[in-house]
Amino acid sequence: MKKINPAKSESMLQEATSARPYPNETRDSEGMKRRKFLGMGLLGVAGLSLPLANTAKANTAVENFVAESVSISESVSSQSDSFEDKMKMLQKAWDKKDYRLARALTNSLRISEIQAQADHEDLGTPLVGANQFGTVASLPSAWKNWAKGWLYYKVVNLEEKAGIQRKAEPVEVLLSFQATQAASLAREVRVAEIKDGALTEVISQVFSEIRRGAEKICKLLFLADNQGKEKRTYLIFYGNPDAELPNYQSDLKVTGEGYGLDIENEYFTAYLSKQTGQLARLILKREHGLEVYSGGQGHGEPAGIDWAHDYVTEDNFQKVRISLWEECPDFEVVRGPICTIIRRWGVPYSPVHPIFSPARMNMDIEYRFYAGLPYFHKFGHMSALKTFDMVYVRDDEWVITGQSFTDMLWMNSEGEVQLGPVPEESAEKLWGVGFFNKDTKDSFIGLFLDHHTDGFQEPSHNGSPNFYYKWHGQFWQRMPVPKGVKTIPEGAVFHQKNAYVTLPFDTKDGPAKIEGLRKELMNPLHGSASSLQVNGLAKESPGRLARLAEAQDSPISKELIWKALRDVKDPQFYKSDTSIVDLGLVYDVTVRGSVVKVLIAMPHRGRPLGTYFAYGSNVVHPTTSKNILTAVYEVPGVKKVIMEQTWYPGWSSNMLTDDGRKKLGI
Repeated sequence: MKKINPAKSESMLQEATSARPYPNETRDSEGMKRRKFLGMGLLGVAGLSLPLANTAKANTAVENFVAESVSISESVSSQSDSFEDKMKMLQKAWDKKDYRLARALTNSLRISEIQAQADHEDLGTPLVGANQFGTVASLPSAWKNWAKGWLYYKVVNLEEKAGIQRKAEPVEVLLSFQATQAASLAREVRVAEIKDGALTEVISQVFSEIRRGAEKICKLLFLADNQGKEKRTYLIFYGNPDAELPNYQSDLKVTGEGYGLDIENEYFTAYLSKQTGQLARLILKREHGLEVYSGGQGHGEPAGIDWAHDYVTEDNFQKVRISLWEECPDFEVVRGPICTIIRRWGVPYSPVHPIFSPARMNMDIEYRFYAGLPYFHKFGHMSALKTFDMVYVRDDEWVITGQSFTDMLWMNSEGEVQLGPVPEESAEKLWGVGFFNKDTKDSFIGLFLDHHTDGFQEPSHNGSPNFYYKWHGQFWQRMPVPKGVKTIPEGAVFHQKNAYVTLPFDTKDGPAKIEGLRKELMNPLHGSASSLQVNGLAKESPGRLARLAEAQDSPISKELIWKALRDVKDPQFYKSDTSIVDLGLVYDVTVRGSVVKVLIAMPHRGRPLGTYFAYGSNVVHPTTSKNILTAVYEVPGVKKVIMEQTWYPGWSSNMLTDDGRKKLGI
């Protein structure tokens, strides 16, 4: 078995990120590396007072970065066309009534917008900044040995303030890292809880990994327990060139492609429309498997149980709906062991689309389905892009065929569950509605966690449940625009966050159960950045953080495998000598005995054949390229090479290494 000297691990990481070692750093008295925050616009520093690096050196680094960026911008302009230039071309095509050309340019503009989002989208201020970190080498020996293979850690505290016990609650935090300290956050990040002096790994999920200047940023989801009124500490480990994508197991199973997914957990199976991505039906996983569905022919579109969002145009002329989308105008999907996220957005369609194509209101809808939880979330944002008149707007509507439920319930503004019809005096003060069957205990309940507006008056909180919608079945709808208001001003935004619950419900214990769940959801665990406080002795932890071949114990050197993959070039770039590692197309390398598996992505669906790099063209001017199989088989000890391809997460320019950026001039 080939051993790698731990002292070489950091240099391996630096090579993997293709950057010079830790720019703009100083060391404190304990050898802790500190880097001056370079003031990248969307990044902030929270929580710690850190020593600053030498100001002159930092300023020089900024100047070099700016100069290099200017040079790169000039290079990019020769290979692409700017948004502004495309807009001019589009206007010319429109003026000439060359509509096919206009459509081609409109599509090219959309591509520019996708790339601009990848390069510039602001995810917010990280909870823990890039220069807030410690080194694993500085940890107590028991913890250092347990985390062997990793170089760095960050500290996150989670505090429960409502006095409610939590079990496996999903927690999302935004984190920033020095780009030279990690090649891939998706591969390298691990989360461990400090409990009674020992470290215990908890299941986690990295998504929305981006590169901004000298920093990498990601969203991190992990599952947290709390007995109530506790503050617990978690270590976020990263910086391990031998790390492999973690293969966490959970009850969350997802099948399908794009947004038309089937999503299953312990409590239900949700089926999303293959046409629109709307929730079409839901099967409750109890003894008889009640199917919550909507039958019939809809309005000419496939029926579903979630009918929002829509509005009726002025003079009651027509209703425009997202349920009329022939396909999602735009969407993003995140898949993982903790949460599957489906976000869709666009303007709603007319019944005779495209004769009428109003663009006055954008609708941005997101579902979140979780492992091990009896509910899912829906977030909604409806934005008025111009001032317009309407009859009504709906931001929540559910239609359920049949008579599966025997009773209705609702929740008042104090968060108390009430049974039966909604009295008139409470009809505009609803914070939850739903149905249940008193015999089977099946239920479907919507909890309204947040409902507010920007640039508009307080929305109406209505949505009384109805048992007999046109003899169809159960139904509720919410119209957030107050009665008598007919105009929505430009800039108005309607926000919502709802949870839809499928817990068994009876009249004895059900109300308290639902009230408690809403209180829990309204008071999530509070995260904060912190320095590490080792109270008492650090204890030996069972097992270790590393899986097989992740702690410098790989039977075949992963350093040599990654080096070999740098000889696999993309022949479509004739002069840049760009490898699949430079491009960030290699997502994972795993070693099991003498077997090596390489997981790759392709840049976009127009190049779907990853086998091109396994078997395809090898000739690149001015160097000679190898394919994946040839390159990896040349590594000593390799007897079998497996190449697999994935589309998740989708590749973007954020995956490029520093060398890749320089070679492509971006």
